Amino acid sequence: MSGALQTIGLSKRFGGLTATDDVSFTLGHGARHALIGPNGAGKTTFINLLTGVLSANEGTILLEGEDVTRMPQQQRARRGLGRTFQINQLFGAMTPVESVGLAVSERMGGGGQFWRRLGKRTDIVDEIVELLRQFRLIEVMDEPTARLPYGKQRLLEIAVALASQPRVLLLDEPAAGVPEAERGELLDTLAALPRDVSILLIEHDMDLVFSFADRISVLVNGALFAEGTPEVMRNDPRVQDVYLGSDNHV
Repeated sequence: MSGALQTIGLSKRFGGLTATDDVSFTLGHGARHALIGPNGAGKTTFINLLTGVLSANEGTILLEGEDVTRMPQQQRARRGLGRTFQINQLFGAMTPVESVGLAVSERMGGGGQFWRRLGKRTDIVDEIVELLRQFRLIEVMDEPTARLPYGKQRLLEIAVALASQPRVLLLDEPAAGVPEAERGELLDTLAALPRDVSILLIEHDMDLVFSFADRISVLVNGALFAEGTPEVMRNDPRVQDVYLGSDNHV
């Protein structure tokens, strides 16, 4: 079965440790797919293989049907693969409008302060403002990122990722570190992400997983353990035993 992103027999070893074990996985077009599993299951390794941070020992990675297995990170990004990180990669001294403007500039082949010249184009200004509005950042658009509440920083990171106009977006624990009082805004914003972007969510927050995903894959010891709809996964006794019924997801 083809999809927006697909792996076939993907494996990664570190010496005698198999971190990713023969994983064949498909992210459907427009999907809202969650990847869950106990700590140490290999989720981050899997994401790093998809994005090119790590090289696979065996297997194939297809992005919109194109083999990107040996492509460097930058080429995968240019072909429409975006991601966020467990710990945000934002520049604390930059404001949200500067961060989003710089991301738009990079997408258009600019760099450095090139984004400032884009301000003369109303279509670019409209795009930046719309992203800031969509991610509830208008009121803080001129504040240094380091001063923003952490939930706003997580929203800004996703906005920056979307500014590159990815076809596939990998969200690596977007709720990590976000205070409970700010999670509602994060959940609502994620639910409103455009459906023309296929999304793989890696997350420990089960409220977020079950409210967001239309399909869930469970990774255990680097191998694909189970997969199905949220309702099926919630009621699968094997999944409850290895993950949902334990403290591993807390």
